[in-house]
Amino acid sequence: MPAPTTTTIFSENFIISAGSILFRRAPGKTEICILRYLTKDEWLLPKGRKDEGETLEEAALRETYEETGYRCTILPVDLVTRAPPFGVDMEDQPRLAQATKEPFAVQTRKAKDGGSKFIWWFVSEVTNSKQEHGTQTESEHFEAVFFDAPEAIQKLTFPADQDLARRAYELVTASNTPLLEKANR
Repeated sequence: MPAPTTTTIFSENFIISAGSILFRRAPGKTEICILRYLTKDEWLLPKGRKDEGETLEEAALRETYEETGYRCTILPVDLVTRAPPFGVDMEDQPRLAQATKEPFAVQTRKAKDGGSKFIWWFVSEVTNSKQEHGTQTESEHFEAVFFDAPEAIQKLTFPADQDLARRAYELVTASNTPLLEKANR
């Protein structure tokens, strides 16, 4: 059997990013928060670069909070993953993990400078229904808006973002994960 193909990318040539699909329960519907990028009039998902020393989960939550103004937490969902349960030695194969907080997707992109960008995606939910203002960095110009999930998915500008939001919505719906009925005030 031939050796598997291996590509090595050193730290100066990759970007680690993380983001989340942010959910909120409203009476009779499930909503997703998306960002209107005011400079280009595009609808996007919250994401950004991981800071040095942060975990992927911390980066996803921080970026989501900074860009939307909503505090949030990772939402456990049922998903098929190749990650084994903690401390279990098992064959590498897909398995159903229940109520997991693992990333549900990773995207790869070529960065503007030719490097590689990896974006890890999580499912999150609001923990406080009150939006905080002044959380964005100076270079960010976003308006965060909650829409009914199907409408949010349709509104997203890029097909890859639509695919991510659709999959997250399917995971939340299939998991019957109880979203916070009333976010902490």
